[in-house]
Amino acid sequence: MRELIEAALAAGRYGEARSAAEAMWRAQPNGAVANYVLECAARWRETLPCRPWRVYFLRSFTVEPMVPLLRAGGALVGLELTVGVGPLGAYMQEVLEGESGLYRFRPDTVIVAVQTRDIAPQLWEDGVPGAGLAAVVAEVLGHFTALVERLRSDSPADLILHALEEPVHPSWGVLDGQRPDGQAAAVQEINQGLRRLVSRWPGVYLLGYDRLVANYGRLQWHDERKWLLVRLPMRAECQPVMVNEWLRYLVPLAGRGVKVVVTDLDNTLWGGVLGEDGPEGIQVGIEHPGAHYRALQQTLVDFARRGILLAVCSKNDEPEALAAMDSHPGMLLRSSAFAATRINWTDKSQNLREIAGELNVGLDALAFLDDSPVECERVRRELPEVTVIELPREPAAYAATVRRHPGFERLALSQEDEARGELYRVQKERVTAQRQFGTVEEFYESLRQEVVMALVDPAHEQRVAQLTQKTNQFNLTGRRYSEAEIHELARREGARVFEVSVRDRFGDNGIVGVIVFRYTAGVGVIETMLMSCRVIGRTVETAMMALLVRFGRQLSLQWIEGWFVPTAKNGPARDFYANHQFAQVEAGEAGTRWRLPVESCSLACPRWIRASLAKDGNDGESIAS
Repeated sequence: MRELIEAALAAGRYGEARSAAEAMWRAQPNGAVANYVLECAARWRETLPCRPWRVYFLRSFTVEPMVPLLRAGGALVGLELTVGVGPLGAYMQEVLEGESGLYRFRPDTVIVAVQTRDIAPQLWEDGVPGAGLAAVVAEVLGHFTALVERLRSDSPADLILHALEEPVHPSWGVLDGQRPDGQAAAVQEINQGLRRLVSRWPGVYLLGYDRLVANYGRLQWHDERKWLLVRLPMRAECQPVMVNEWLRYLVPLAGRGVKVVVTDLDNTLWGGVLGEDGPEGIQVGIEHPGAHYRALQQTLVDFARRGILLAVCSKNDEPEALAAMDSHPGMLLRSSAFAATRINWTDKSQNLREIAGELNVGLDALAFLDDSPVECERVRRELPEVTVIELPREPAAYAATVRRHPGFERLALSQEDEARGELYRVQKERVTAQRQFGTVEEFYESLRQEVVMALVDPAHEQRVAQLTQKTNQFNLTGRRYSEAEIHELARREGARVFEVSVRDRFGDNGIVGVIVFRYTAGVGVIETMLMSCRVIGRTVETAMMALLVRFGRQLSLQWIEGWFVPTAKNGPARDFYANHQFAQVEAGEAGTRWRLPVESCSLACPRWIRASLAKDGNDGESIAS
């Protein structure tokens, strides 16, 4: 396997090398393989997308052996992780000391990995009968509350709390499950309190550690000898399981989640080959073997509910395939569930390029599912940015294989996420309508667009942060913000966070734009300006800038300045400042700085857009020209 990886790296076939490294990792997820994966990742880093992310552990148990495993797993899903580890058992001290290693490290994410036996030893060992139980529960929840409050006030990092674990052998034995003051009941009450706690704060999440241990098997998870010798509570074979659970949180936090699942049909969404077996011969339903394919379809249904788009890429006769999808009684997914389809005899790599173009996303936003190793290998060679999930030989393992990938996880859902499939269906209607007009201006007029720019609503801070993490093409600086950072910026003096929403005659596009703006001494600075790919090419960006100029005049600003920082994907925004009356005043390695005179500029909203600057979510006066 190493020879294969080295040959692929030497030939510049980085997608193939990463895939082989991933296969090696799945077979042997240990320290030696982790170190080799990291060596390989250093060689493919310049070609394959990789986002830097800083993670710090506050912990009551040993995590050091899992750090290289975490970094290797991250490298295989597009994360370049830098990991810091606080002193064992000193997690509260780290949080309370302003100059501790935690704050010097400046993490993007903090993981609080604390065990029941450490934070509530009396509860873990023998339970606390009677009135003492409530006191222990209150004490533990108070401890976590103080920790979260202090971290939230002193750090913008996202925070992941481990839920507590029930004892393997409760002191009451089977009677514990019958007692309201049993150890299991107490731990469950604490975890319920933790769920309430994380819901109160932006950027705070609960990791179901007890569920993870239970899913693996409590007796198989623990290694008492390792615990007593090195304070490591789990067996060696469980460490990759723990690492993958951390990645299921880190990947969406870092904005590396998959946006589109592109799936094959034959022997993937259904058993058999449609062209050979006919619609009546394909296998999908509630009985074996069709139930395995239906389970994969259910997985994709679940993904669609998370805001992940679905697409089809299959070598088949299109009318026959669409008819089978819409008529077979065992199908969960009908043709209407897919935002894009390429059912033809064209090379699948070309089809994937077209799907990405149609949906206006980057190739690195696609995940490709196929039962054919040949098709998977070809996509890896030609499109190394695409996440290729090669399905196992046994269809019974399809669904579990796909669900395990951390790229499909989401930590929160906005209204736009839940409605994404419908938004793209309506977008198809817009594209169809555009073909009916002789000029693009006539099409713009027909849309009857309404653009509202408002101070970010607290209920929308998660969506705004999500846009900064996921928007690449029209993004002037490429800066990313956590939900906690957006929450803090929205309340900071001299700063404003604007959300931009768009409606047209086809429906509501939702929140599609963000501006982070700072101002002082007559000068306003655009720290971030971005716009979703869904509305690129509709002059919405001009309306956004006209509204910002209006806001600048309200503040009596003399200048508005902004940087353009080039990234691998923000080419569509390169000429934005030049096209909107800004003059370049500085150029350097970081990018270019631009300046606009607020009072004398003649920038106006396009005549086909009704634009308004709202305050606290209420539409203001129209400034359409």
